Amino acid sequence: MAFLLRVELPDVPGSLGALATALGGAGADIEAIEIVERRADGIVVDDVLLELPPHVMPDALITACHQLDGVKVDWISRYNAGANLRMDLEAVEQFTEDPKRAIEQLVEVIPSTFRTDWAMALHRVDGEAVVISRSSTAPELVAVASDWLGIRKAKVLREVPEWDSTVLAASPARDRHGDGLVVVVGRHGGPEFLASELARLGHMVSLAASVQTV
Repeated sequence: MAFLLRVELPDVPGSLGALATALGGAGADIEAIEIVERRADGIVVDDVLLELPPHVMPDALITACHQLDGVKVDWISRYNAGANLRMDLEAVEQFTEDPKRAIEQLVEVIPSTFRTDWAMALHRVDGEAVVISRSSTAPELVAVASDWLGIRKAKVLREVPEWDSTVLAASPARDRHGDGLVVVVGRHGGPEFLASELARLGHMVSLAASVQTV
């Protein structure tokens, strides 16, 4: 079973090796590790994609991590986007291959690139939000979505009651018609979106909108 672990650890030599050793000792098979954020206080946030055999419980990984000095587990969950961590460059290459479908392709790659459960792109039609592209697991649109068309930068959105326990973020861009375009992403249960993730999302949405052609 694939799991995604988000963990904070000291940004010092040897800390990542100690983490990998602890996770391996708990029965995990590490597939990939990606740095999500480096903080000014000397802490680094990593996403770790790993495989667990059926007899190993996720709690065992949390226990193993917390036995290390300065290590904190932010979040662990089943990972349904496939057994890989897609780098930003790979995502850009995919949505620039076909400029006519750049936004659609971006929405397709966001879940695996940003470890979200879903993504959707919204466009303004007669003052209302309309979905122009969505990933296969995206929920039905809610009325409050029209308010998101007015955001001016990538940001965390307040939770929506209809999407229970889903952490939301969105980023705006200008589409080829000059009208509002917003990409919304969701994670069921967390983790919260970091400032570095919002910056990456904003950059990628803007780039896809600029690439998109008629």
